[in-house]
Amino acid sequence: MGRLDGKVAVITGAAAGIGREAALLFMEEGARVCVADMRQPEGELTADQSRHAFFHEVDVSDSESVSAMYAETVRRYGGIDVLYNNAGIMPPEDGSILVTGPDAWDRVQAVNAKGVYLCCRYGIPHLLERGGGSVINVASFVALVGAATSQIAYTASKGAVLSLSRELAVQFARQGVRVNALCPGPVATPLLTRLFADDPDAYERRRIHLPMGRLATPREIASAALFLAGDESSYVNGATFLVDGGLTAAYVTPE
Repeated sequence: MGRLDGKVAVITGAAAGIGREAALLFMEEGARVCVADMRQPEGELTADQSRHAFFHEVDVSDSESVSAMYAETVRRYGGIDVLYNNAGIMPPEDGSILVTGPDAWDRVQAVNAKGVYLCCRYGIPHLLERGGGSVINVASFVALVGAATSQIAYTASKGAVLSLSRELAVQFARQGVRVNALCPGPVATPLLTRLFADDPDAYERRRIHLPMGRLATPREIASAALFLAGDESSYVNGATFLVDGGLTAAYVTPE
């Protein structure tokens, strides 16, 4: 038996990176999955890995688009049990507050913060119709610590996700809906890998701060999401679920 047998999950940002790994893992564990993203070719490629998945193009910053995503999932599968609100952006023009312009700020908040708000706003009613479910909102370790190499809009957006998740967890707990904030540390996604390939010294400057001496793999983060999505985490609610290799626990590291 799979750990998600009988469950229906909607995963945003599922065309690549952590979202794709989560979609594949959830499928392996028996879930029917809406693979939601703006990138159609990559999203369809992910969904094609299972006959129990479909791709849906979505703009998480748009309320009608989000509502349509859930409506199509319900039409196909009869209901929804898991919301994995993973979609997010960190554009290169997001840096120090002294250089990040209002347009970049607004664009990041629209996807990272408003997107999670909309996915919860329109998704939680579907969980309530099923008598409960799990909401996994992707925040970040940067919601808890500051960084000298700042991405101020991204950091602020993830702080908003963390606070929103806590409040929703309290509001809906007695109705069977659990809401947790998944907070990854640095992950070896294709984007980050390419950036460090162009500047190996930048990776070494960051690696020294990682107690485990390496980045997380996308599958390691997806495995944490799997735990939060399934019944094994039935008493985990309102958690700041850190998967950061001990980064936020460290003052100094052995190196």
